[in-house]
Amino acid sequence: MIVEALLAVTLVSAFATFLAPDKVAGKLAFVLSLLPAAGSIWMYSAFDGSGNALLGGTLAFEETFKWVSFGQYTLNWHVGLDGISMPLLLLTTILTPLAILSAWTPIQSRESQFYGLMLFTEVCLIGLFSALDFFVWFVFWELVLVPMYLLIGVWGGPRRKYAAIKFFVYTNVGSLLMFIGFIGLVFGLGDSIHSLSMPAIAQALNGGQLGSLGGIAPSTLKTLAFFAIFIGFGVKVAVIPLHTWLPDTYAEAPTPVVIMLSSLLLKMGTYALLRFNFTMLPDVAKQYAFIIALVAVVTVIYGALLALAQSDLKRIVAYSSISSTGYIVLGLVAFTMYGIGGATLQMVAHGLISGLMFMAVGVIYNKTGTRMVSDMSGLADEMPITVTLFVAGAFGYMGLPLMAGFTAEFFIFVGAFHSTVLAGNALALFTAVAMFGIVIVAGYLLFAMQQTLFGPFKLENGTEVSRASFHDVAPLVVLVLLIILLGVQPNILYQMIQDAVGKMALVTGGGF
Repeated sequence: MIVEALLAVTLVSAFATFLAPDKVAGKLAFVLSLLPAAGSIWMYSAFDGSGNALLGGTLAFEETFKWVSFGQYTLNWHVGLDGISMPLLLLTTILTPLAILSAWTPIQSRESQFYGLMLFTEVCLIGLFSALDFFVWFVFWELVLVPMYLLIGVWGGPRRKYAAIKFFVYTNVGSLLMFIGFIGLVFGLGDSIHSLSMPAIAQALNGGQLGSLGGIAPSTLKTLAFFAIFIGFGVKVAVIPLHTWLPDTYAEAPTPVVIMLSSLLLKMGTYALLRFNFTMLPDVAKQYAFIIALVAVVTVIYGALLALAQSDLKRIVAYSSISSTGYIVLGLVAFTMYGIGGATLQMVAHGLISGLMFMAVGVIYNKTGTRMVSDMSGLADEMPITVTLFVAGAFGYMGLPLMAGFTAEFFIFVGAFHSTVLAGNALALFTAVAMFGIVIVAGYLLFAMQQTLFGPFKLENGTEVSRASFHDVAPLVVLVLLIILLGVQPNILYQMIQDAVGKMALVTGGGF
């Protein structure tokens, strides 16, 4: 009952924060958020899972009991963790208290509600990364939209209502497509399954038990379902061209909420792609690997070019985030152990690095009152610690060796270069083009840093700049240390990731 205890503690913490007075809500939320963080660290230390949650193996902290039946199907409460979900659970519970701490300065109204919603978002993410029954998983998938909509719409910028509605509509349409595609597969499996257990469905699909549905042949049904699910999750991941909700949402949402969106909610999409498209329907993914690889490369390059054209620091980081997710998709479609393993590690690395970058931009905005590159320069002399940490995050995005981003991307590139999923090893060409995205990232980040951080001090709005408070800088320091730790010792997470993706690579015929 460990996962259930983690959910219960976090949910009770959210309600306690809702009821707390505003003047203590931030501190109370931070202290309470340390409880699930401590719990997940203990779970990591006691983790004894092996294999893949959907394809077979020993799961850690698994619990199953019957919930309700309708017709031939039984809905079960089924949770458990493998080497893919455990790192993402850790990421969720460690980043949430840091995001809450970063909110102490910018959030000055309705604080108990804000911090309560942040903790409720964490509840949904914990449930989603541990759920193994589709109905339970889908409840958490949809439920997370509620606190996010409110956090954007109430505490966001001048165009917050537009951004919140756009976010809600886009993600809901994506969810509907995904739901239709997946339920089509469930009905196509007929009597071969009697529950919405994700492992049972995955094994039935990989075992060739899918039949026709409404006159649609099994192969056609698989293809239609695959693309409906891929588009649904692609909206959440913000792959090109399904990305248009993201820049507006990130620009208007308060920085702590953007940290949750970029570092954690985007990982919902990449995690779901891995579980559903690439684990349940690997034959279709291989058949259309060229299209998927093309989407991945376009996301990397076009996202980087869009970032190059921005003058707002927050939008620069937002488009950088889009670019980085392209590497995750590229690693997944390689169908090799290093490709899929690197993609999973990149989910964690990107979560830490994007969280650091958005947090640093938030601290700069809190002190200067602007995010425009042309409005400021010479901040290094005024905010040396914040600037140093911002530069560290920028180098992490550029893939500096001994940082988490380099390690994850290196594994992805190795796996992609050795992939045989495309004839003539064509994926190697896609990978070479995607690697050029790192050059573009380095170009616009170095330019932005040169303009804003160095040279003579200038601030157009005349605001007096002082050094950031300890509670603003402390989360940045923690994230930099975690990024370096994961870059120097990737096996802290990568060993358990390999145990999980090894089974996947074996089933799908992948290798190195």
